[in-house]
Amino acid sequence: MVYPIVMYGDPVLKKKASPIEKGSIDIEQLSDDMFETMKAANGIGLAAPQIGKLVRLFVLDASPLEDEEIGDFRQTFVNPVIVEESGNEWKFEEGCLSIPGIREEVTRLEKLKIKYFDQEWVAHEEEFDGMLARIIQHEYDHLNGVLFTDYLSPFKKRILKGRLGNISKGKVDIDYRIKAPLKK
Repeated sequence: MVYPIVMYGDPVLKKKASPIEKGSIDIEQLSDDMFETMKAANGIGLAAPQIGKLVRLFVLDASPLEDEEIGDFRQTFVNPVIVEESGNEWKFEEGCLSIPGIREEVTRLEKLKIKYFDQEWVAHEEEFDGMLARIIQHEYDHLNGVLFTDYLSPFKKRILKGRLGNISKGKVDIDYRIKAPLKK
């Protein structure tokens, strides 16, 4: 099932997601639906709040990046906890399916260690670096009500105010289903 993606301005994107109790929801089905939704929108990461579900789950499929170092990395992260972030800070232009048409530089640390469960409820603790670490940090932020625009300077936010307002109204040129909070 392909869900509509919640757009910037919807309050669900600014709320902290709740942990998932084992057996409380069909993780396998939700994960499959999120991968399908993400693929339909040509994304590489999608967090549950972006489809209106306030649970601590996100999915990643880095294969569209066609990066030899990353390969065909595809994973579901349930109840993730970033244990440690380390390394050098690096800037990179990020975008978001909930904020289409806007890409801005965000500074993040290059490495992380994360604990999580996969869709079969198997526990993992892994380290990631580079682009995978960045994607994980971006999606993890969604579970805490943080958007990449929250890292921008007040000046940059003022410049983007009109475009962000249009996104909230559903005035976007994209080819995937959306749920815009101010769409009439």
